[in-house]
Amino acid sequence: MPTIVLTHFNIITAVLGGFITVFGLVSYLFKERFYLSEALAGIVFGPHATNLIRPVEYALGSEENLTYITLYFSRLVLGVQLVLAGVQLPSRYLLREWKSLSLLLGPAMVAMWLCASLLIFAMVPNLPFLHALACGACVTPTDPVLSNSIVKGKFADKNIPKDLQKIIIAESGANDGLGYPFLYLALYLIKYTGDGGLGQTGSTGKAIGYWFGETWGYTIILSIIYGITVGWIAKELLHFAEDRRFVDRESFLVFAITLALFITGTCGMIGSDDVLACFVAGNVFTWDDWFRLETLDDSLQPTIDMLLNVSVFIWYGAVCPWVSFRVNDVIPLYRLVFLGVLILLFRRIPTILILHKKIWQIEHLRQALFVGFFGPIGVSAIFYLYVSIDFLEQVTYHGEEREDAARLKDVMMVVIWFLAICSIVVHGLSVPLGKLGYHIPRSISLALSASTENTESRNLDLRDYPGSASRHPPGGLQQQRDPQDPPPKIVFRLRGSKVMPKNDNDLQVAAGEPSRPINLSGD
Repeated sequence: MPTIVLTHFNIITAVLGGFITVFGLVSYLFKERFYLSEALAGIVFGPHATNLIRPVEYALGSEENLTYITLYFSRLVLGVQLVLAGVQLPSRYLLREWKSLSLLLGPAMVAMWLCASLLIFAMVPNLPFLHALACGACVTPTDPVLSNSIVKGKFADKNIPKDLQKIIIAESGANDGLGYPFLYLALYLIKYTGDGGLGQTGSTGKAIGYWFGETWGYTIILSIIYGITVGWIAKELLHFAEDRRFVDRESFLVFAITLALFITGTCGMIGSDDVLACFVAGNVFTWDDWFRLETLDDSLQPTIDMLLNVSVFIWYGAVCPWVSFRVNDVIPLYRLVFLGVLILLFRRIPTILILHKKIWQIEHLRQALFVGFFGPIGVSAIFYLYVSIDFLEQVTYHGEEREDAARLKDVMMVVIWFLAICSIVVHGLSVPLGKLGYHIPRSISLALSASTENTESRNLDLRDYPGSASRHPPGGLQQQRDPQDPPPKIVFRLRGSKVMPKNDNDLQVAAGEPSRPINLSGD
């Protein structure tokens, strides 16, 4: 007898497929007319709304399993996104624009880290400054997934110069991998000096040694070398195969995505920075611009990109600790909301305003405000959040998680998730609301002007028109023309393909021979 089988697999595939299908029917309307992102739909299917997606059940009721699922899903999405971001950039872009990028990835990131940390330190009660530095490091990188909403599509083509689009892509790709030094400086210091270094052998010197050796040497520098090597070898192999017609079109188009999967997996095996390696490999892979130009008009990569974006934000909407924003022992809700506003206003905008004159892609103050505001917090922040949780769970004393590490975990779960949700909502709605705010006053003004003109035209005396019962008095609006005068003529001049009237006296085409006069009736 047929029965309804509500297994997790059936529900997930039905929800994901159904949402993407329905969204696809109106995707052009949402993205190109309303400028809305698919990231805003994540909350709909979670336990706090329709309850169609149940992450805790999929993780077999284990918070540890749920942490690893979210961490690895974020790694996967970032890896693919950053290879595609690197592929989008023109030939030798990182080398040619190193001056602008060094400002954005050096002083700008340090300033963003410190500003965010100071704001979190000021707003979260009883929070040590080292803990605030760890929280600030998670929200320092700008998110490449959410950045796509302002560097792709009709809005970007109409409003953002190409050079500015490219520097935003390059910055959001590179600074994701460079978040590790900021985060691990705070985490190592917390591990070896926090709570008196309880359960650890070593002090500040050991923490700094690990930071230089493991974070900079093994994590950052090794990942850059690995990304360059893999990207270059992949480029040469694809050239070799394509020249000899060994590769079909489908495999050629998907090559960058499979490269992202390979780098994410292999970097994960050796414990290096797969996020930075993916971005570097993507840019080196198109160092000669060949692959980028070959796939410029193809839609496979954007399609895979869209599928991953929708999936990860649906998952985030389901795993986000919504209730803890209101009920927690970390920070009151009013302080949390105020913190979100302060982070959006002061985390990035002042820094970009100070540095924009040295970055040639940012030509004037208006663009500086735009670049400063659109530094979204999203997938990268959640990725670093769960990297931090994985690290803090290993800070133990007598087999139990140390008290200060557990406290920091609770703070990060509330603060970083809330800041990410704030950014997703605010940056996702900024463009449509901005366009609406621009068009509504303009439409009202045009309507009022049209209404005023119609009123004035209705108030004209009928005597203003020829053929009316009475004529104008002498000196009125119309002068009487002597019947012996030559008929009126109008002169036209050509502008491109249009004929434009010049005055009301003669009629002739400036670009050709004068034509015969045309008598105009009173009507």
